[in-house]
Amino acid sequence: MKINVIDISSKASGTTNLSDAIFGLEPRKDILHRTVVYQLAKKRAGTHKVKNRAEITATTKKMYKQKGTGSARHGSKKVPQFRGGGRAFGPHPRDHSIKLTKKFRKLALRHALSSKLKDGNIVILSEAKLSKPKTSLLVKNLQKLAVDSALFIDAKEFDKNFELATMNIPNIDILPVQGINVYDMLKRDKLFITKAALKEIEGRLNE
Repeated sequence: MKINVIDISSKASGTTNLSDAIFGLEPRKDILHRTVVYQLAKKRAGTHKVKNRAEITATTKKMYKQKGTGSARHGSKKVPQFRGGGRAFGPHPRDHSIKLTKKFRKLALRHALSSKLKDGNIVILSEAKLSKPKTSLLVKNLQKLAVDSALFIDAKEFDKNFELATMNIPNIDILPVQGINVYDMLKRDKLFITKAALKEIEGRLNE
């Protein structure tokens, strides 16, 4: 399918073809959901930790005699029912990640790109470059497109001026094509892809 190409100042810069195998699928929410869950689970640190009674330092002397006190029988101060004792069944370090096959993750990327295109939220840029590292210059260009939430994808490294200009704008992210993922694409409203990045995406997802 054909799509218009613009430059960063919103001027027409020709057209390009998009692969139907990547951008023409009927988006499936279940595939996108599973992939987002996979990504968020993988990001979790899993370092939450408490001490159980075996890890508490306290005297091992019996607290008071077994009989005749009128109180319940106790031996150790490390047990959970006492202040300063160990926690019963508390959390311990663990890996929260789940597994998804590489083939499934590639399929999810195709569905995410198809979803963005179906909603009219993909913009193809001739290149992501600015003459000066000015945030105001980029903001002005984004206002022309009525964009306040976007992800820019470029091949390899971004133009330094463009990268610096995006740093102070909320809800504007940049990502090299090697790092494209479903979560970041769905998190922002608009998806800007440069022609160079588009070529790499199609080469990667057509394999």
